[in-house]
Amino acid sequence: MNIAIPEKLKIHFALTIVAFIYGLNYLVAKDVMVKEYLTPFGFIMLRVIAGFIILSIVHGLFVKEKLDRKDLMYTLMCAVFGGAVNMLAFFEGLKNTSPIHASLIMVLTPCIVLLISAIIIKEKVTKSKLLGIILGLLGAGLLVSNSGSMSDKVASVYGDVLVMVNAVSYGFYLVLVQRLYVKYNPITVLKWIFLFGIFLIMPFGGHDALTADYASFPASIWLSIVYVLVLVTAGTYLLNAYALSRVTPSTVGFYVYFQPLIAAGAAILIGDDTLDSVKISSAILLFAGVYFVNKQSRK
Repeated sequence: MNIAIPEKLKIHFALTIVAFIYGLNYLVAKDVMVKEYLTPFGFIMLRVIAGFIILSIVHGLFVKEKLDRKDLMYTLMCAVFGGAVNMLAFFEGLKNTSPIHASLIMVLTPCIVLLISAIIIKEKVTKSKLLGIILGLLGAGLLVSNSGSMSDKVASVYGDVLVMVNAVSYGFYLVLVQRLYVKYNPITVLKWIFLFGIFLIMPFGGHDALTADYASFPASIWLSIVYVLVLVTAGTYLLNAYALSRVTPSTVGFYVYFQPLIAAGAAILIGDDTLDSVKISSAILLFAGVYFVNKQSRK
């Protein structure tokens, strides 16, 4: 007997997977860069190349759709915010700050998305959505402000500013790209975004990607790189694209709140942290925030 899964449940399941992938990325990506196997910009160069190759294969096999020439410049603008500035700023920022600081700053993304959506696409800001945003911010803030050692808390201002630039850039991307997702198959749009991303990032990361000593990389580093190239790059963009074609940008952006919770959970599993009342309280606030955001979206 086949059981039909509601579309809304599929959407939020996809967004939850994205949150898990990004949450673990704070630990995985930083490990590669801190050990100096790859520079942040070199790592991003590999990301956009891998993303373009994966998406081109999928597009050629299943989609075979063309992008109208009149939409190329708009797609290039989306690539600047979602395929270049946000990636470069985040990886360079993550290398120069702590994962805790990075996750704290990233929880501002839903607020940025909501503000941009209200200005650009005139998305209605209701009391329910504002309450959800506030609860989520409180939950994430409670978690990260009570996590980590003192050395984690003394992070580089340079790194913090770059992570903030990433949050703003990603917020613009989520709002702007939705127009393309309702017109084209998301894979078509993403293929072009990553193609443009290759040329946008090449001046910054091309040399580092070419000159890295790949032969010296241990298996653990290769696994981390594959995780970032396949799941963090192609996987999250595809799942976000699927969600953006069906729900508002602010709903998609809200799931950033789960990233610090997931990062903390991963630290607990590997023995770097413990479960306590602060983390439990944070989880309750986060789930309550999701409820109120989606309560508004049903109207």
